[in-house]
Amino acid sequence: MFTGIITGVGRIAAVHDLGRSLDHGKRLEISTPAHYLDDVTLGDSIALNGACMTVTSFNAADHVFTIDISAESLAKTARLDTIGTTLNLEKALRANDRLGGHIVSGHVDGVGQVAAFELVGESWLLQILAPVGLAKYLAYKGSITVNGVSLTVNRIEDTANGCLVSINLIPHTIANTALGSLVTSDPVNLEIDTVARYVERMLQFESLTSAQKDHP
Repeated sequence: MFTGIITGVGRIAAVHDLGRSLDHGKRLEISTPAHYLDDVTLGDSIALNGACMTVTSFNAADHVFTIDISAESLAKTARLDTIGTTLNLEKALRANDRLGGHIVSGHVDGVGQVAAFELVGESWLLQILAPVGLAKYLAYKGSITVNGVSLTVNRIEDTANGCLVSINLIPHTIANTALGSLVTSDPVNLEIDTVARYVERMLQFESLTSAQKDHP
């Protein structure tokens, strides 16, 4: 479990094949800020651009850790197999931590595309075209996770190609995450608000039970 509050910015330093076929995944070497790994142990969960991964080895002195990512995860996320990719890092939430963002599972629901990214006053306007399948989960003033960062939706516009989501990024977010390096057309990992999933399930179940009562 995570909160979408980034605790460090890393980089994919190396990518190694775990096999020769497309069914095999990759082993990633991730470089981190100094001392980021001081409290990390084998098996810990760290989110990479919003995708929850397991630490398989680490070298705190060299500020590097490794993770194994499956072909399935690579197919459903963006740029987690590209050397040089800048990563938003977040360690798993502890029971006594503050929930500074919102409840984030670290499971990517879909890949969106940056439609616009421009300076407006002292802040930045980030617009993302989310897949049509995620549109029903997105709401004005609701929460969305973009490359692992907990953000608030300022405006939505439903289109034939998807849902255009507008987000305001303050200078602190730009300075302390990797979102500042985004450019138009970049793919981004998206995770919807967990609460929306439960609301959908409750509505589906209520509709099913009502139909069963009407047609016993």
